[in-house]
Amino acid sequence: MLNIIFCVFAGVAVLQLVYYLAILGKFAFATAHSANPKRIPVSVIVCAKNEAEKVRKFVPLLAEQDYPDFEIVLIDDASSDETLDLFEEFEQRYSNIRLVKVANNEAFWGNKKYALTLGIKAARKEYLLFTDADCYPASKNWIAQMSSQFTLNKTIVLGYGAYEKVKGSFLNKIIRFDAMLTASQYFSWAKAGRPYAGEGRNMAYKKDEFFKVNGYVEHMSIRTGEDSLFINQSATKKNTTICFTPESFTYSEPKHSFGAWRLQKRREVFTMAYFRPFDKFHIRFFHCTQFAFVVLAIVLAALQFNWMFLVPVVAVRYLVTWLVMGYSASKLQEKDVAWWYPVIEIILIFTQINVFLTNIFSKPVHWK
Repeated sequence: MLNIIFCVFAGVAVLQLVYYLAILGKFAFATAHSANPKRIPVSVIVCAKNEAEKVRKFVPLLAEQDYPDFEIVLIDDASSDETLDLFEEFEQRYSNIRLVKVANNEAFWGNKKYALTLGIKAARKEYLLFTDADCYPASKNWIAQMSSQFTLNKTIVLGYGAYEKVKGSFLNKIIRFDAMLTASQYFSWAKAGRPYAGEGRNMAYKKDEFFKVNGYVEHMSIRTGEDSLFINQSATKKNTTICFTPESFTYSEPKHSFGAWRLQKRREVFTMAYFRPFDKFHIRFFHCTQFAFVVLAIVLAALQFNWMFLVPVVAVRYLVTWLVMGYSASKLQEKDVAWWYPVIEIILIFTQINVFLTNIFSKPVHWK
């Protein structure tokens, strides 16, 4: 019986190695695309709801971007704080800022997709660059870097939305590792010709792409996924590319409690349930093989299986996967979290299982 369990364990380890090397390796070992500066017209889209504190700090950073032809479309999604007042002040201060006011609509109450649709329709430029109200660009060349990846065929650009580092916080390391792993996956699959998701904190696409799929119409009733569900629906091998130069990153403040971060993970898992069948399959395959590897390793160790066979399999698996994660972390300026990979991976595995099971029995009507 132990020999059978070990064979299954070894098979899972091989599947994991194949996935890490053949899929995640496409990003981990990739060379960055050269940035060819362009002068294409860009509309930066920012949607905010009760984000006065953030927009006060971050909108000026967007307005100060070093780019020849851009506008900023600020969308106030029926805020009840000072957000609208600040947006009106910025509209007066900066000539390239335009304001879209969204009133509460009974049919689309609290739906960010509705607000974004109004902002996209109001945008005057041909290319759209998205970020959130609580995000800020890593440099004044953010627009230049992201727009440099557009070509006649590549009309969707996936970027990296990073989280700020919090000194002395292990939770912060977990959150940043998780963001790095998620980005590595959607970057890798994009390079493999199967783009499936993106991050609304940092993505760009040509306006035509939005109207080709009728915007968010097919998933307007789902109160999440304005970024990932759109990419899952519209991105293809031919029209999608990635941008991961450090100057192209955006940063935002991470969650400060495990509960708040777990709720965020619940929202992400909920959204994935609406992905295309193949995309749901490879995501679940990754998480299931991770879980199976850890559980089977614990079972074999507890039953005192021959360590001369067990240890080499565990060592090779961790050596290869750690190497891949290390290269990915380096590209995304997250080297410090890579050192904690074995510990964080186990935490993420069991958090993912917990979140998945929780979502089965409890699905909030409105995600916040």
